[in-house]
Amino acid sequence: MKKYRSSGILMHISSLPSKFGIGDFGPTAYDFANLLKKNKQHYWQILPLNPTELKHGNSPYYSHSAFAGNSIFISPELLYQDGLLSIDDLENYYLPEEKHINFARVYSLKKKMLAKSCAVFNKISKYQQEFDKFCQEQSFWLDDYALFEVLGSQFPDQKWNKWPDQISDRKENTLKSLTKQMEKEKKSKSFAVSFFRQLNKLKSYCKLNNIKIIGDMPIYVTYHSADVWSHPELFKLGKNKKPRFKAGVPPDYFSKTGQLWGNPVYKWSAHRKEDFDWWKKRISHNLSVVDLLRIDHFRGLVSYWEIPAGEKTAINGNWKKGGGNSFFRMLSREFPNLPFIAEDLGVITKDVVKVINQLGLPGMRVIQFGFDEDAFPDSLHLPHNHLKYCVVYTGTHDNNTISGWLKSEIKPCQKRLIKKYLGKTIQAENFHWDIIRLVQASVAKMAIIPVQDILGLDEEARMNYPSHADSNWQWRLTNKEMLEIKEYALPKLKKLTETYGRENNIASQITDIKQN
Repeated sequence: MKKYRSSGILMHISSLPSKFGIGDFGPTAYDFANLLKKNKQHYWQILPLNPTELKHGNSPYYSHSAFAGNSIFISPELLYQDGLLSIDDLENYYLPEEKHINFARVYSLKKKMLAKSCAVFNKISKYQQEFDKFCQEQSFWLDDYALFEVLGSQFPDQKWNKWPDQISDRKENTLKSLTKQMEKEKKSKSFAVSFFRQLNKLKSYCKLNNIKIIGDMPIYVTYHSADVWSHPELFKLGKNKKPRFKAGVPPDYFSKTGQLWGNPVYKWSAHRKEDFDWWKKRISHNLSVVDLLRIDHFRGLVSYWEIPAGEKTAINGNWKKGGGNSFFRMLSREFPNLPFIAEDLGVITKDVVKVINQLGLPGMRVIQFGFDEDAFPDSLHLPHNHLKYCVVYTGTHDNNTISGWLKSEIKPCQKRLIKKYLGKTIQAENFHWDIIRLVQASVAKMAIIPVQDILGLDEEARMNYPSHADSNWQWRLTNKEMLEIKEYALPKLKKLTETYGRENNIASQITDIKQN
């Protein structure tokens, strides 16, 4: 059994401070990586990096591409260093510091700046060579995505199934003609080049400093996406090209009526027929830019909650079989080190547990879930019940912060159980550190702490509230909070990391935390 124990921070790229209204791959990301190294944190977990939209709440789980990157994470400062923007371009687009992201302003600002950089990009020969190579290597998704983007601007506010039949049906001659017409339209592709160049440089820097990036892959894709438009045969669609069923989960901790996500569900028989080629490409593409991959809603790969398209809630759904043994054999064959974390929260049945155990994947444990009266003291989320090959969190991006949880969500019975478990009276000002100590002391080989929790921030810093459409994904660090992280919060976490033997260097693979 390997003895590696490690610790890390959960914080999305968007939450970093910057002069442009949202966190990006620029200098502050490197500063944060330096702080992680200095304070012996070996993992940086982020959220999905796919494109987002204002009209869909800016959720990275609702994207029009499972492969493309979100151009708002491209750093203007790095574009300046590459000679693609001038110093005036930077200074003219600075935004005042705010605690929450104003996505409308950010989208507008980044669109203008990226358009300027694109115009310069197209005139520099060395970038054209990079562009041509990138387009060739990424053609399996990039061509359809770029065409989808252009068509989306031509048919605004229309789902792809409402486009002219020749386009929605993807008639070969029509697509060839459209592709030829848009050969000069390089914006989507040049943005993609800048996005992946900057992300790969950040990943390489983190690797040099013994920090691994944990990415996040949503299990489902959005109906109005390049993915469904280009591969309709892989989804359960009707003759009108609309989804016959939608994805979600039954009633659970987060919602009494379940969660109706609305994504189309997969037609798994079609995926088996092509030997899961789409999945191979998607997972390989994700792993090219991160070190480990958290597979969101892993249980949906085993069995998933299928809701008839006309339902208003997720209550009246049915469980259906997912990819099956052939899918998991493919994972083992194509990705032998299995660099995955299985998000196994919610309703987890024996068949899901069996698959996770057979693959030897680490699951997730969340301290906040451990103090329900009905499950105490046997809850698998309580530290004394943790497994060595799991990943333990104080909370996830879907949870309230620890301080917010104490302030507005914990029931009296839970307070009694927490007091009993901690062996002392709860003190609000130190409660987040009490819970962080439980996480660090856990037998679990990997401990991940949301950055909001090391700062002791309340519910205003919550990242996402499942089933609530508004005010999600907006929180970000201020420069003052970044200073507090540097001078107080991370040094204090470092001491706990050392106390509980999590400061050692990590080995190169996810097998550090898997069962051996």
